[in-house]
Amino acid sequence: METERVFPSLSVPLEMNMLLEGQSVASRFLQVELNLNLRLKELCFTDPIHYVYNPVEYAWETHRCYVDKYCQSTKEVLFLGMNPGPFGMAQTGVPFGEVSHVKEWLQITGKVEKPEKEHPKRPIRGLDCTQSEVSGARFWGYFKNTCKEPKAFFCSCFVHNHCPLIFMSESGKNLTPSDLPAAQREQLLQICDDALCQAVQVLGVKMVIGVGKFAEQRARKAFSAAGMEVRVEGVMHPSPRNPIANKGWENIIHAKLQELEVLHLLTRTVL
Repeated sequence: METERVFPSLSVPLEMNMLLEGQSVASRFLQVELNLNLRLKELCFTDPIHYVYNPVEYAWETHRCYVDKYCQSTKEVLFLGMNPGPFGMAQTGVPFGEVSHVKEWLQITGKVEKPEKEHPKRPIRGLDCTQSEVSGARFWGYFKNTCKEPKAFFCSCFVHNHCPLIFMSESGKNLTPSDLPAAQREQLLQICDDALCQAVQVLGVKMVIGVGKFAEQRARKAFSAAGMEVRVEGVMHPSPRNPIANKGWENIIHAKLQELEVLHLLTRTVL
């Protein structure tokens, strides 16, 4: 009989509860995420999952900095990823959060703690991490080149992940939610679907753009089940494991955003 592993989480700091008394978009968005964390703590995972990281907890300071800085108003478009990468959000608390772009372009600061159970091959070094995540560098690099300044992007757009958890095998191999046993996967994804619907309501977005097929399909399923009329589209994931993305992802997403009539939101002048 297989042993279930309950993954411990950090306790919620008092400051988190205090900030939720506010009524700003950022505060309500963080409330959704904290409620999601509480539900995720109740889940148990079995093989092949041996390690689970939640950067919305241990990287709370940098994550909160990201939300407070760039989520003070409602948005028109939400770019939705699947879950954190080991050298992106896992280190910085920011979706697609390749370290150099997070520090230099997004100007995110804060202390990153450690997950309670850390794989020796997947250490968390926070903003001191020297490993670059290709997907994140491509993602934020494109918007840096297109928007020039973060405020031009975040005036109308925001970036979020469907699931905040990172999964690893016993060897330290990065696993996706699709790698979970079926029953556990569906329980996890349903909880994340619920939180996504709540986050979209808080943000007031008119369109969700899934970065990769998984995020796009999951968003469609979540909104359909909730009876929400939200436009869902998709763009190719910038993963280096995708040969097509390696041949010019920036040109591909540029053409797609032009087709979706989103590009003008990124290039308009922001006072």
